[in-house]
Amino acid sequence: MGMSKSPGCFGYPLSIFFIVANEFCERFSYYGMRGILILYFTNFFSWDDNMSTAIYHTFVALCYLTPILGALIADSWLGKFKTIVSLSIVYTIGQAVISVSSINDLTDHNHDGTPDSLPVHVALSMIGLALIALGTGGIKPCVSAFGGDQFEEGQEKRRNRFFSMFYLAINAGSLLSTIITPMLRVQQCGIHSKQACYPLAFGVPAALMAVSLIVFILGSGMYKKFQPQGNIMGKVARCIHFAIKNRFRHRSKAFPKREHWLDWAKEKYDERLISQIKMVMRVMFLYIPLPMFWALFDQQGSRWTLQAATMSGKIGALEIQPDQMQTVNAILIVIMVPIFDAVLYPLIAKCGLNFTSLKKMTVGMFLASLAFVVAAIVQVEIDKTLPVFPNGNEIQIKVLNVGNNTMNISLPGEMVTLHSLSQTNAYMTFDVNKLTSINISSPGSPVTAVTDDFKQGQRHTLLVWAPNHYRVVKDDLNQKPKKGENGIRFVNTFNELITVTMSGKIYANVSSNNASNYQFFPSGIKGFTISSTEIPAQCQPNFHTHYLEFGSAYTYLVQRKNGSCPEVRSFEDISANTVNMALQIPQYFLLTCGEVVFSVTGLEFSYSQAPSNMKSVLQAGWLLTVAFGNIIVLIVAGAGQFSKQWAEYILFAALLLVVCIIFAIMTRFYTYINPAEIEAQFDEDEKKKSLENSNPYITLGANSQTQM
Repeated sequence: MGMSKSPGCFGYPLSIFFIVANEFCERFSYYGMRGILILYFTNFFSWDDNMSTAIYHTFVALCYLTPILGALIADSWLGKFKTIVSLSIVYTIGQAVISVSSINDLTDHNHDGTPDSLPVHVALSMIGLALIALGTGGIKPCVSAFGGDQFEEGQEKRRNRFFSMFYLAINAGSLLSTIITPMLRVQQCGIHSKQACYPLAFGVPAALMAVSLIVFILGSGMYKKFQPQGNIMGKVARCIHFAIKNRFRHRSKAFPKREHWLDWAKEKYDERLISQIKMVMRVMFLYIPLPMFWALFDQQGSRWTLQAATMSGKIGALEIQPDQMQTVNAILIVIMVPIFDAVLYPLIAKCGLNFTSLKKMTVGMFLASLAFVVAAIVQVEIDKTLPVFPNGNEIQIKVLNVGNNTMNISLPGEMVTLHSLSQTNAYMTFDVNKLTSINISSPGSPVTAVTDDFKQGQRHTLLVWAPNHYRVVKDDLNQKPKKGENGIRFVNTFNELITVTMSGKIYANVSSNNASNYQFFPSGIKGFTISSTEIPAQCQPNFHTHYLEFGSAYTYLVQRKNGSCPEVRSFEDISANTVNMALQIPQYFLLTCGEVVFSVTGLEFSYSQAPSNMKSVLQAGWLLTVAFGNIIVLIVAGAGQFSKQWAEYILFAALLLVVCIIFAIMTRFYTYINPAEIEAQFDEDEKKKSLENSNPYITLGANSQTQM
């Protein structure tokens, strides 16, 4: 296996630094691409949310299923080094292809700013994603195991440190890319027409992947490289299959029991392989409960981001958008990993507690479960502030008087008097079947009955402007605006059509005494202009909104001031979010601490307990638990339709707690091993055997001496 001692630095092999740098670039590339992927689907391909989410999750699951392929290639064919290099090339090509797929000038022959043949772009990006999934998944189990390979026997402490550094590199890469890539996306670029710059946002990750590849190859002379040991996975599968078959053949009482079911493979396979498989099986058995942790962990990107969208992002002088809260996790990781490594673990050791890997992992699961309890408590707080929307057969009505006279409106069980240009304080809720009559009257004029088919489960606005003139508008907003944005609609009281333009969005041709649909805007003050044939030339057409916060909705009423120029008055439909996003920090903190003790430890544990020729196999098994975690989320989110979000959080917390207890019990029966010692023992025995076979006299001499 001839290996030279690699040059060192701070007592670490120098080659480590190339591997960590490679991982940093690779993760930057991956998270940068993944961060804008869902927006690329919805904005560029105009797919709906469900389609985009499904494709996105499928892609993520694929990225964690392909490690098996990578481990197979590395262990049985190319070795870890060549596998990492060749799959990185595939990966870089994939990133380049998806970048090309987002250039709209590719098929935009008439230069109108939209691609003429979308299928070409879709096909290209799917090919790109497939290559990326193969690349990132394939090198995942190899890079961490290859890093571990660089250490000598007896460098366990340093090796553990390496896994922590490795994890830091992952998170530093993802942190920087989640901050930088969205900035690139909002740049405008294009040859014939300017628009959001996806080619640049995908291109930078592609360039970094190329850098990552070059950095890795530069370290080539320093690495310890092991020869691949033949198709290990195939061997393992055949051996297990034979053991089960053999055990089944000898199931009668006549045959003596064997210590372990794998011992039934002894007739055909050597002891060394059987003992190696036993080691792997014992670790794999411990993996069974782990996907539940990832199921909770991966909801930061989905459920927790949606929760943030119902909160207010004003934290002191900062303004945080809901999808930026995820960076809290990456920032905390970069802070917490060194604290745990340098402060907490040594303290626990000083207290004389043996804080083993598996105990750490159990604590990690418990913390993640706790994080979801905290998320549920925050959710209950949010729910208290949320507006009530109509259920099933209820409808809601709000009355807005857009005329010049005082109006009386009689609703079932209520009588409302509205002065000119005012509205009822809130939406009133009625049962569809009990909504008998609504009448409008004004002093000195006859009563008018409102006849309209109200749609159940909807909100409606009743616009009235004269005793016998009214209009029922079906509000197209039955929930808090998504992504923490603010809904704005306009009501026109002019006789002619008006058109309003507000930060790039157009409300075209709003007819007289009617309301436009809502359009959505992020927080801040927005300027808008009103145009109509009815507005005299000398009028000032520019207006601005009041300061929009998060998750509110307003109706802006456009009316004549003293009979000529327009003026604007606002009415609140949905109040802004009041619960602060800073309240999510405790749950992020708990989940991050859980991740540090669970994930870093799990990687290191998987490596330390695996025989040398099966390190990649176990790393792939570890990554599989992440894939299954993603699948659990899809199943639970799909199957359990909870009326209350906090109930779903509590369910997840309870499931993980149960799994945590089961895991704790399972770990009681696990004994730690040193695979290297076991291998050495086998080498020793083999040496003895070969000596005995070559020279029978030596053994005689040895025996005679013992007899004396």
